[in-house]
This record gives sequence, structure tokens and C-alpha cells, in this order.
Amino acid sequence: MISTLLVANRGEIACRIFRTCGELGIRTVAVHSDADENALHARVADTAVRLPGATPAETYLRGDLIVKAAVAAGADAVHPGYGFLSENPDFARAVLDAGLVWIGPPPEAIEAMASKTRAKELMGIALLGEVTEADLPVLVKAAAGGGGRGMRIVRRLSELDGALEGARAEAASAFGDGEVFVEPYVENGRHVEVQVLADTHGTVWTLGTRDCSLQRRHQKVIEEAPAPGLDSKLTGELYELAERAAHAVDYVGAGTVEFLVAGGKAHFLEMNTRLQVEHPVTEAVFGLDLVALQLRVAEGHALENEPPRARGHAIEARLYAEDPARDWAPQTGTLHRLAVPDGVRLDTGYTDGDDIGVHYDPMLAKAVAHAPTRAEAVRKLAGALERAAVHGPVTNRDLLVRSLRHDEFTSARMDTGFYDRHLAGLTEPAPDPYAPLAAALADAHGRSRFGGWRNLPSQPQVKRYELTGEEHEVRYRSTRNGPTADGVRVVHADARLVVLEVDGVQRKFEVARYGDQVYVNATALTALPRFPDPTTLIAPGSLLAPMPGTVVRIADDLAEGAVVEAGRPLIWLEAMKMQHQITAPVTGTLTALHAKPGQQVEPGMLLAVVQENPS
Repeated sequence: MISTLLVANRGEIACRIFRTCGELGIRTVAVHSDADENALHARVADTAVRLPGATPAETYLRGDLIVKAAVAAGADAVHPGYGFLSENPDFARAVLDAGLVWIGPPPEAIEAMASKTRAKELMGIALLGEVTEADLPVLVKAAAGGGGRGMRIVRRLSELDGALEGARAEAASAFGDGEVFVEPYVENGRHVEVQVLADTHGTVWTLGTRDCSLQRRHQKVIEEAPAPGLDSKLTGELYELAERAAHAVDYVGAGTVEFLVAGGKAHFLEMNTRLQVEHPVTEAVFGLDLVALQLRVAEGHALENEPPRARGHAIEARLYAEDPARDWAPQTGTLHRLAVPDGVRLDTGYTDGDDIGVHYDPMLAKAVAHAPTRAEAVRKLAGALERAAVHGPVTNRDLLVRSLRHDEFTSARMDTGFYDRHLAGLTEPAPDPYAPLAAALADAHGRSRFGGWRNLPSQPQVKRYELTGEEHEVRYRSTRNGPTADGVRVVHADARLVVLEVDGVQRKFEVARYGDQVYVNATALTALPRFPDPTTLIAPGSLLAPMPGTVVRIADDLAEGAVVEAGRPLIWLEAMKMQHQITAPVTGTLTALHAKPGQQVEPGMLLAVVQENPS
């Protein structure tokens, strides 16, 4: 039996696996980079081993160091989690060669299925050769790994070479394997997958379907089980194909077979030979612990002949530290507080006060709701996210709530083009007009010498806040009976709770402040100084870093004095394992180039200046 398990991963999935190990009495070992020295997964494990360095290539992609860490810590088994080395057959072999138990499929099965090119050949699907105009649109895709990295849609042949180059670089950085391939791109299909679980005795479970159609940059955002609206014939076909894929490679453990469904037909995408990020929705519907079952299978136990019956509906939303309104730009900083109401499962690798860095995926947590029906699960999850305390970097929380309540989603008519069609409307600012007043009243109470209002001057008080990029000025007056504001009755105000009555309706505002950052319910504000400082002028055509990250590439032959066309990619940044292009804002002359390959940059740092040429 397994007594000590090392998780070759970080963050949320490491913490989730450790939780099951604790319930089973299995001791745990974490590995961590220097950047993750104080990360939650390193703190909650029984033992932690340092991997020197910060980038994935230096740490979580170093299979040799991880195997040494397992041996040194006395582990007898290794769980890869997902991402990083989870679908690397050489790593699986190294674990087995060290005499350790591998929590996953045999290396041969990984080799057959983890490469998407070989998996398609195994399933009898021909790959695209030379791409012609008639093949467009096509999808450039990393042969290894997942999570939307190393993927590019190509709609014009002139974009193909750049897409191939960018996908190779991103795949190599994320998975240590730069192999990519090209396949037809199915427009507006639904992403549907089947969870499989197989033991060493020949039993294969197909644990229902999941719909993962709401995606950004080919990375899933909202997932649910079962996939809604599939008829019994198509569902049976999906089960049959998934079981066939598992038997074809003598699969063992948990895996997922993914499809694009369009026009009532299923198009095989790939088999992920690992646990999926979205596995909790299957756990909720079937009442299972998939990690516990992975461990039992690895110990040689047999599965029951049939899986338990599915009950109800489950939906998962991924909370990312990113700004959907700014091209999904990843965000960094301190996560002051993260909490959701009771009744919703929260899987996270962070706790209050943790720092969100630049080196890894921007996912903060997964929130999962289970209910008897889909409509009830949607309502439950949307309400919980709306009431959640998410204090720190900008996140996609508002986008998740609006997505869950969008008519196209509630009626189960969504597809993978959902955000292409609706992102602008879903990210339209909708600030609470009373949030600045609540923030000002809470701040005044908190700064009052005696904690009340009687000591405040009677003349109108003025506070300024930045809200959704705009300045808001708040005026209120203090009286013997408490503060007053035009059109609003202040029922209660202290440093943490403000109750306002507007048109006879009382509303409660929970307030939290961290320096200049103020959170009023779900609204984030920045307190501005009473007298604004003169702003620094930014030269027209300045290219500023939109996020913290690393400069990984400068366009070929780019130098000061070069003439560039509007839209031309000039600088490539890598942040949180994704690459982002900085393009020329206008057609003109490059008058300054400050960025250099390998340079670490912070948001707002000047990278280059393009001066527009006179027409």
C-alpha cells in the first residue's frame, strides 16, 4: 500500500490531492520552486523539497530533480497532477525505474495518447499535410500538453508561419516539447468530453459527459456535467469511442477523451492521459473521489463492474487573476481575501495574504456547485460567485457571473464561439453607483478619533475614488444624528458595514480596505488623494507593458529608426505561461526601443515608442 505520496505539481491540484491523502492516512510530499517557497501547497504538505529556480523549465519540468526529491523524502509513489510532466512518458518511466509507484497510465499508453498526432493516427484520423487556402480555417496545436497553450487559429495562409512559430515557443515553454501539428478548425462546435477510469483487471468505467464549451484562448472557463442537450444516440457513440480509446492502449487510471460536437456529429480531438482540471463536476454528479480511486487502482484494487449512478447536475467556474476586458491580461499582486458562501466547493492553491506571481498559470481557484437540476446548479453557482469575497488583483469573477446568467448559457445553446460573440457585452462596466458613498462613509468612521460621527466637522466632506477607470467624487455631511447624503438615508455606517436607504429600500454594503484599495461588496475602488498630483505625460505612440512578465522575443531586424506598419508584432512577452504580442499602434518610425530579450518588466514600463509618420 502507498504510505507517502509526492505530488509533482503545484497550486490548486497539489492541495486537492493532499486533501484526499490526508483522509486516507497517506503522508504527503510537496515540491516547490523558489517562487513557491511560501505557497499553500508547500505549507500544507507534511514534507516539502525545494526545486532551485523559478521558471517551469528550471523546476516543475525537471523530472530528474523531482524523482530525486521523491527518493530523498522517502516517498513510495508520485502523482503528476495535470499540466507540467503529467503526460510525459519519459517522466513516468523515470518514476517507475526509481522503484516508485506511478499514479497514472503506463508510459506506453501515455506515449500513444499524450501526443495528439499519434492519438489521431491510432483512432484512424488522418492529419493535414500541406495547408492550402481550401483547408482554412485551421488550428495549430501543440502535440503535447493542454490547457490551451500552444494553440493558434489561422484564417489566412499568410498567418500560418507566425502561428507555427508562436505555438512552438509556447508549447516548449509550457511542456518542454515544441512539437505542433495542424488540423481543421471546427467553427462554433461544442467541446464535449467523456471521463474514463480503468483498472489493471480490464474494467473501464465511462463516467458521463462534460461540456466545456465556454473557453478563452482555447482554455476552459466554465465546465459542467452532464453535457446538456445530447440525445441518447450521440451520448452512446461518445461512450463507445471513449471506451474504445482506453482499450486500444490498455489504459489504466483516470483519463479524458475529448470531442468537438457539431451538426449532431462527434469529432475526436484527443485523449488526456491524466486527471482533468474539471474533474470535480464528475465527482459531484457520481458521488466519487477520483483521486482516491486513482490511488486504489495504482495499488492494484479492482473497480466494481459498474460505476454508481449519476445524480443531479454540477457546474464549475475557474476564477482567474486576469482582466477579460484587456485581452485577458494576467494580473499579479497580493490576494488579500478569497472566500465563497457555504454550500459551494472551492478548490484553490491560495489563501489570504498570498502573492500572485508571474511564473505560473493565473488560475486562483475553481468553484463548483451541485444541485438536482441544471437550472438550480446555475443559479447556485452564479449567486455564490456574486457574493464571494475576492479582494486582490483583477479577476474574471464578474465575467463568470454574467456568463452563467446569459440566456445562451442558461438555455444550453452555447458553443466554443461564445466569448467571441459576447465578450464586449459581458465586460461592459456596470459599477454600483452607491459603492463610492459606502466606501467614503466607512473610511470616515474608521478614521474618526472616537469611532463615531460627533467629532467630525459639519461642512461637506469630499472623497475621490477611481472606479472602472473613471474618477468619482463623493460628498456627504456629518450631523449630530450621523452622516447624510443627497437622496440617501444613512441607516448605519461603521468601518466594515454601511447600510443605505434609497427610495425606501435598504441595501447593505460590506467594506474592506487594504491601503488605497477598497472593496465594497463585489465592487473594487481605488481611493485617490484629496489633491491630485500632476500626471506624468506619456509620449504618443508609447508601448507600455500591459502586464508583468518577461520579454522573450524582439521582432527580427527591429531597431531604432525602422519603419513599422500598424498592427505589426514588435515585442513578445511571456506571463503565466502564455505569450502576448505587443504590436505597433500606428504606421510610423520606431524612435525608441528599450525592451531586450530576457528582460523582466512591470506593468506600465516603457518598452518602445512608435512615432506616427505624417500623412
